[in-house]
Amino acid sequence: MTDMLSAVPLSSADDDPQGFADRIGSAFAGYGFAVVSDHGIDPALIEEAEAKMRKFFALPEAAKRAYHVEGGSGARGYTPFGIEQARDATTRDLKEFWHVGRPLPEGHRFASVMPPNIWPGEVPGFRKTFLALYAAFEQTGLRILTAIARYLGLAPDFFDDTVKDGNSVLRLLHYPPVPDGAEAVRAAAHEDINPITLLLGAEEAGLELRTRDGRWIPVSPDEGELVVNIGDMLQRLTNHRLPSTTHRVANPPEARRGSARYSMPFFLHFRPDYLIETLPECIAPQQPDRYPEPVTAQDYLQQRLREIGLA
Repeated sequence: MTDMLSAVPLSSADDDPQGFADRIGSAFAGYGFAVVSDHGIDPALIEEAEAKMRKFFALPEAAKRAYHVEGGSGARGYTPFGIEQARDATTRDLKEFWHVGRPLPEGHRFASVMPPNIWPGEVPGFRKTFLALYAAFEQTGLRILTAIARYLGLAPDFFDDTVKDGNSVLRLLHYPPVPDGAEAVRAAAHEDINPITLLLGAEEAGLELRTRDGRWIPVSPDEGELVVNIGDMLQRLTNHRLPSTTHRVANPPEARRGSARYSMPFFLHFRPDYLIETLPECIAPQQPDRYPEPVTAQDYLQQRLREIGLA
């Protein structure tokens, strides 16, 4: 791991907010990724969530498929193995996953584009655990967005309104053992759609990012650390000042192919009607606006979901 991706303690944002912003912002500007320690998410909650995730994915295939929503774009519930594929990939990823979205009160203005959650009855406490983890991720993500705003020279609360009632999703990921001779990989090279992603878990190695000179380097956080990366929406908003870096989950070496991999990424999203329009602070004579036509977060999301086979 490079020095640029050494862990930055989130607790330091309390004592030195600008110093934390400069450190994490430099990592994002250089790599599109950062590693955060002391992130404030309760380790007991994480352990509980990991246990319930494993219990769900161990259910029989028919039981899991009962929670697959046909035509639902994978927005909620279960998405079976072999459905999602990276944009421009020729094979489908070797993974299955479950999505938890934002719980909305009845009659909410975004109810038409943010469907209600569904919950597996076979795993006691699933709903309570993952709603708690969703809320914890959101709180931590907002602290990181505050630091990003400082780094960009914006008001610290700039992003608060952009993600209020945002279409954020907690994904529970299971990569089964890789069969011999598999042509596909666990997750082909891709960029995330949303503003920022926060990732917990993944005891098994495999996450790699592609540097600007084309090298693949591993992203290997220590136990208890959080990986954070910039997605395409924030890259677009910042006119590539913060890059959305290509990354993948590579297949393990032969000795580890029989081991499954689990992880829990949180895709923090803008609210659906937020207009992604290039920040004036990120436009300069030597950096002209790459995106003169703004787009709403919802329209951009739907475009990208179609590209990866979920819509």
